Amino acid sequence: MSSYENYSRTSASYDATRPPQGLEIIRENLSMNAVPMKSQALLDAGCGTGQYAAALIDEVSHITAVDLNEAMLVAASSKLGAEVESGRVVFHQASLETLPLDDESVDAVLVNQVLHHVADEPEQNWPSHQRIFAEFARVLKPGGIVTINSCSHAQLRSGFWFYHLIPDAIERICERTCDPAAMASLLKAAGFGEPKHTVDPGIVMQDASYFKAEGVFDADWRSGDSIWALAAPDELEAALGKARELAEIGELQSFMKQHDAPRSEVGQLTFSSSQKI
Repeated sequence: MSSYENYSRTSASYDATRPPQGLEIIRENLSMNAVPMKSQALLDAGCGTGQYAAALIDEVSHITAVDLNEAMLVAASSKLGAEVESGRVVFHQASLETLPLDDESVDAVLVNQVLHHVADEPEQNWPSHQRIFAEFARVLKPGGIVTINSCSHAQLRSGFWFYHLIPDAIERICERTCDPAAMASLLKAAGFGEPKHTVDPGIVMQDASYFKAEGVFDADWRSGDSIWALAAPDELEAALGKARELAEIGELQSFMKQHDAPRSEVGQLTFSSSQKI
Protein backbone atom coordinates (compact mmCIF):
# COMPACT_ATOMS: atom_id res chain seq x y z
CA MET A 1 0.00 0.00 0.00
CA SER A 2 3.03 2.22 -0.24
CA SER A 3 2.64 5.58 -1.95
CA TYR A 4 6.36 5.72 -2.77
CA GLU A 5 7.98 2.25 -2.59
CA ASN A 6 7.52 -0.38 -5.33
CA TYR A 7 6.66 -3.41 -3.23
CA SER A 8 5.70 -5.39 -6.32
CA ARG A 9 9.44 -5.39 -7.02
CA THR A 10 10.84 -5.69 -3.50
CA SER A 11 8.42 -8.36 -2.23
CA ALA A 12 10.69 -11.13 -3.56
CA SER A 13 13.62 -10.13 -1.32
CA TYR A 14 11.70 -8.58 1.59
CA ASP A 15 11.74 -11.57 3.94
CA ALA A 16 15.54 -11.90 3.83
CA THR A 17 16.08 -8.40 5.22
CA ARG A 18 12.97 -7.80 7.35
CA PRO A 19 12.26 -10.49 9.93
CA PRO A 20 9.38 -9.80 12.33
CA GLN A 21 10.63 -7.70 15.24
CA GLY A 22 9.19 -6.87 18.65
CA LEU A 23 7.13 -10.04 18.95
CA GLU A 24 7.48 -10.15 22.73
CA ILE A 25 6.16 -6.59 22.99
CA ILE A 26 3.28 -7.47 20.67
CA ARG A 27 2.44 -10.57 22.71
CA GLU A 28 2.47 -8.52 25.90
CA ASN A 29 0.06 -6.01 24.36
CA LEU A 30 -2.25 -8.76 23.12
CA SER A 31 -2.29 -10.31 26.58
CA MET A 32 -3.72 -7.07 28.00
CA ASN A 33 -7.00 -7.87 26.25
CA ALA A 34 -9.78 -9.36 28.36
CA VAL A 35 -10.14 -12.05 25.68
CA PRO A 36 -7.47 -14.76 26.10
CA MET A 37 -4.86 -14.52 23.38
CA LYS A 38 -5.58 -18.03 22.13
CA SER A 39 -9.20 -16.98 21.48
CA GLN A 40 -8.48 -13.67 19.78
CA ALA A 41 -9.36 -12.71 16.22
CA LEU A 42 -6.50 -10.52 14.97
CA LEU A 43 -6.40 -8.01 12.12
CA ASP A 44 -2.94 -7.73 10.54
CA ALA A 45 -3.34 -4.33 8.89
CA GLY A 46 -0.81 -3.89 6.11
CA CYS A 47 0.38 -7.48 6.39
CA GLY A 48 3.10 -7.35 3.72
CA THR A 49 4.57 -10.79 3.08
CA GLY A 50 2.86 -12.24 6.14
CA GLN A 51 5.88 -12.38 8.44
CA TYR A 52 3.96 -11.32 11.54
CA ALA A 53 0.91 -13.41 10.67
CA ALA A 54 3.11 -16.49 10.31
CA ALA A 55 4.81 -15.77 13.65
CA LEU A 56 1.53 -15.33 15.54
CA ILE A 57 -1.01 -17.65 13.92
CA ASP A 58 -0.40 -20.49 16.40
CA GLU A 59 -0.96 -18.11 19.33
CA VAL A 60 -4.33 -16.64 18.29
CA SER A 61 -7.60 -18.05 16.99
CA HIS A 62 -7.86 -16.34 13.60
CA ILE A 63 -6.05 -13.71 11.52
CA THR A 64 -7.53 -11.44 8.89
CA ALA A 65 -4.63 -10.00 6.88
CA VAL A 66 -5.08 -6.94 4.68
CA ASP A 67 -2.68 -5.33 2.22
CA LEU A 68 -3.09 -3.23 -0.90
CA ASN A 69 -0.17 -4.75 -2.80
CA GLU A 70 -0.95 -7.90 -4.77
CA ALA A 71 2.64 -9.17 -4.87
CA MET A 72 2.93 -8.92 -1.10
CA LEU A 73 -0.33 -10.85 -0.68
CA VAL A 74 0.84 -13.58 -3.07
CA ALA A 75 4.02 -13.99 -0.99
CA ALA A 76 2.02 -14.02 2.24
CA SER A 77 -0.53 -16.53 0.93
CA SER A 78 2.19 -18.93 -0.18
CA LYS A 79 3.76 -18.73 3.27
CA LEU A 80 0.48 -19.53 5.01
CA GLY A 81 -1.12 -21.91 2.54
CA ALA A 82 -2.19 -24.51 5.10
CA GLU A 83 -3.70 -21.87 7.37
CA VAL A 84 -5.59 -20.32 4.45
CA GLU A 85 -6.89 -23.77 3.50
CA SER A 86 -8.13 -24.35 7.05
CA GLY A 87 -9.77 -20.91 7.20
CA ARG A 88 -7.63 -19.70 10.11
CA VAL A 89 -6.08 -16.98 7.93
CA VAL A 90 -8.01 -14.89 5.43
CA PHE A 91 -6.36 -12.39 3.08
CA HIS A 92 -7.95 -9.29 1.56
CA GLN A 93 -6.55 -6.82 -0.96
CA ALA A 94 -7.88 -3.54 0.37
CA SER A 95 -7.04 -0.10 1.71
CA LEU A 96 -6.82 0.43 5.46
CA GLU A 97 -9.18 3.37 5.00
CA THR A 98 -11.99 1.03 3.88
CA LEU A 99 -11.50 -2.27 5.68
CA PRO A 100 -13.57 -5.21 4.37
CA LEU A 101 -14.58 -6.26 7.89
CA ASP A 102 -17.80 -6.09 9.88
CA ASP A 103 -18.22 -3.76 12.83
CA GLU A 104 -16.78 -5.09 16.12
CA SER A 105 -15.45 -8.23 14.44
CA VAL A 106 -11.86 -8.43 15.76
CA ASP A 107 -10.24 -8.43 19.20
CA ALA A 108 -6.94 -6.81 18.21
CA VAL A 109 -5.33 -4.84 15.40
CA LEU A 110 -1.64 -5.05 14.54
CA VAL A 111 0.09 -2.46 12.31
CA ASN A 112 3.78 -2.93 11.51
CA GLN A 113 5.79 -0.22 9.75
CA VAL A 114 2.88 0.69 7.49
CA LEU A 115 1.51 4.15 8.22
CA HIS A 116 4.40 6.17 6.75
CA HIS A 117 3.53 4.58 3.39
CA VAL A 118 0.07 6.19 3.43
CA ALA A 119 -0.28 9.33 1.33
CA ASP A 120 -1.40 11.97 3.81
CA GLU A 121 -1.46 15.67 4.63
CA PRO A 122 0.22 16.34 7.98
CA GLU A 123 -0.49 20.05 7.66
CA GLN A 124 -4.21 19.13 7.69
CA ASN A 125 -3.78 16.98 10.83
CA TRP A 126 -3.25 13.68 9.03
CA PRO A 127 -6.73 13.07 7.53
CA SER A 128 -5.82 9.64 6.10
CA HIS A 129 -4.50 8.53 9.49
CA GLN A 130 -7.73 9.79 11.04
CA ARG A 131 -9.79 7.66 8.64
CA ILE A 132 -7.61 4.61 9.28
CA PHE A 133 -7.85 4.95 13.06
CA ALA A 134 -11.62 5.39 12.76
CA GLU A 135 -11.72 2.13 10.80
CA PHE A 136 -9.69 0.38 13.49
CA ALA A 137 -12.16 1.63 16.10
CA ARG A 138 -15.07 0.45 13.95
CA VAL A 139 -13.85 -3.12 13.47
CA LEU A 140 -12.51 -3.61 17.01
CA LYS A 141 -14.71 -5.03 19.72
CA PRO A 142 -15.08 -2.89 22.87
CA GLY A 143 -11.88 -3.15 24.88
CA GLY A 144 -9.92 -4.31 21.85
CA ILE A 145 -6.25 -3.41 21.52
CA VAL A 146 -4.43 -1.74 18.63
CA THR A 147 -0.64 -2.03 18.47
CA ILE A 148 1.24 0.19 16.03
CA ASN A 149 4.91 -0.43 15.22
CA SER A 150 6.37 2.83 13.87
CA CYS A 151 9.37 5.14 14.24
CA SER A 152 9.63 8.43 16.08
CA HIS A 153 11.30 11.37 14.37
CA ALA A 154 14.17 11.07 16.85
CA GLN A 155 14.64 7.43 15.85
CA LEU A 156 14.58 8.30 12.15
CA ARG A 157 17.21 10.99 12.66
CA SER A 158 19.50 9.05 15.00
CA GLY A 159 18.65 5.35 15.05
CA PHE A 160 19.84 4.12 11.63
CA TRP A 161 23.49 4.46 10.67
CA PHE A 162 23.07 4.37 6.88
CA TYR A 163 20.45 7.13 6.85
CA HIS A 164 23.37 9.53 7.21
CA LEU A 165 24.44 8.60 3.69
CA ILE A 166 21.15 10.06 2.39
CA PRO A 167 20.41 13.03 4.71
CA ASP A 168 17.77 14.62 2.48
CA ALA A 169 15.77 11.40 2.57
CA ILE A 170 15.72 11.60 6.38
CA GLU A 171 13.70 14.79 6.20
CA ARG A 172 11.39 13.28 3.59
CA ILE A 173 10.65 10.23 5.72
CA CYS A 174 10.07 12.43 8.78
CA GLU A 175 7.55 14.47 6.80
CA ARG A 176 5.66 11.25 6.00
CA THR A 177 5.83 9.86 9.54
CA CYS A 178 3.29 10.71 12.23
CA ASP A 179 5.39 11.04 15.40
CA PRO A 180 4.05 9.01 18.37
CA ALA A 181 2.95 12.16 20.24
CA ALA A 182 0.81 13.29 17.30
CA MET A 183 -0.40 9.72 16.80
CA ALA A 184 -1.59 9.61 20.40
CA SER A 185 -3.87 12.60 19.82
CA LEU A 186 -5.33 11.03 16.68
CA LEU A 187 -5.95 7.71 18.42
CA LYS A 188 -7.73 9.36 21.34
CA ALA A 189 -9.88 11.37 18.92
CA ALA A 190 -10.87 8.08 17.23
CA GLY A 191 -12.08 6.56 20.51
CA PHE A 192 -8.98 4.98 21.99
CA GLY A 193 -7.40 5.48 25.39
CA GLU A 194 -4.01 7.02 26.13
CA PRO A 195 -1.42 4.96 24.23
CA LYS A 196 1.48 3.21 25.89
CA HIS A 197 4.73 3.67 23.93
CA THR A 198 7.37 0.95 24.25
CA VAL A 199 10.94 1.23 22.92
CA ASP A 200 13.56 -1.51 23.18
CA PRO A 201 16.89 -0.18 21.82
CA GLY A 202 18.03 -3.77 21.35
CA ILE A 203 15.49 -4.34 18.58
CA VAL A 204 17.03 -3.76 15.14
CA MET A 205 14.63 -3.60 12.20
CA GLN A 206 16.88 -5.45 9.74
CA ASP A 207 18.29 -7.78 12.39
CA ALA A 208 21.91 -8.92 11.94
CA SER A 209 22.06 -7.75 8.32
CA TYR A 210 21.81 -4.15 9.57
CA PHE A 211 25.39 -4.43 10.83
CA LYS A 212 26.74 -5.53 7.44
CA ALA A 213 28.18 -2.19 6.34
CA GLU A 214 28.88 -3.43 2.81
CA GLY A 215 25.18 -4.16 2.46
CA VAL A 216 24.63 -0.63 1.17
CA PHE A 217 26.08 -1.78 -2.18
CA ASP A 218 23.45 -4.55 -2.49
CA ALA A 219 20.06 -3.53 -3.91
CA ASP A 220 18.35 -6.42 -2.12
CA TRP A 221 19.85 -5.28 1.20
CA ARG A 222 18.66 -1.73 0.54
CA SER A 223 15.16 -3.04 -0.24
CA GLY A 224 14.89 -3.88 3.45
CA ASP A 225 14.29 -0.20 4.26
CA SER A 226 11.97 1.89 2.12
CA ILE A 227 13.86 5.12 2.90
CA TRP A 228 16.09 4.32 -0.07
CA ALA A 229 13.07 4.81 -2.33
CA LEU A 230 12.92 8.42 -1.09
CA ALA A 231 16.47 9.15 -2.27
CA ALA A 232 16.63 10.74 -5.71
CA PRO A 233 18.84 8.90 -8.25
CA ASP A 234 21.64 11.46 -7.89
CA GLU A 235 21.41 11.22 -4.09
CA LEU A 236 21.67 7.43 -4.25
CA GLU A 237 24.65 7.69 -6.58
CA ALA A 238 26.34 10.15 -4.21
CA ALA A 239 25.61 7.92 -1.20
CA LEU A 240 27.09 4.85 -2.86
CA GLY A 241 30.06 6.90 -4.02
CA LYS A 242 30.72 8.07 -0.47
CA ALA A 243 30.36 4.52 0.85
CA ARG A 244 32.82 3.24 -1.76
CA GLU A 245 35.34 5.90 -0.80
CA LEU A 246 34.99 4.97 2.87
CA ALA A 247 35.34 1.27 2.04
CA GLU A 248 38.46 1.88 -0.04
CA ILE A 249 40.24 3.59 2.85
CA GLY A 250 38.96 1.06 5.39
CA GLU A 251 36.64 3.52 7.15
CA LEU A 252 33.16 2.24 6.24
CA GLN A 253 32.92 0.08 9.36
CA SER A 254 33.98 3.05 11.52
CA PHE A 255 31.33 5.22 9.82
CA MET A 256 28.71 2.61 10.66
CA LYS A 257 29.78 2.36 14.30
CA GLN A 258 29.90 6.14 14.73
CA HIS A 259 26.44 6.74 13.31
CA ASP A 260 24.94 3.66 14.96
CA ALA A 261 26.01 4.74 18.46
CA PRO A 262 22.90 6.90 19.21
CA ARG A 263 20.65 3.87 18.59
CA SER A 264 21.48 2.57 22.06
CA GLU A 265 19.66 5.61 23.46
CA VAL A 266 16.77 6.20 21.03
CA GLY A 267 16.20 2.75 19.53
CA GLN A 268 14.75 2.19 16.07
CA LEU A 269 11.14 1.17 16.67
CA THR A 270 8.31 2.47 18.85
CA PHE A 271 5.40 0.15 19.68
CA SER A 272 2.30 2.18 20.56
CA SER A 273 -0.62 0.27 22.06
CA SER A 274 -4.05 1.64 22.90
CA GLN A 275 -7.36 0.18 24.01
CA LYS A 276 -10.69 0.99 22.40
CA ILE A 277 -12.83 2.76 24.97
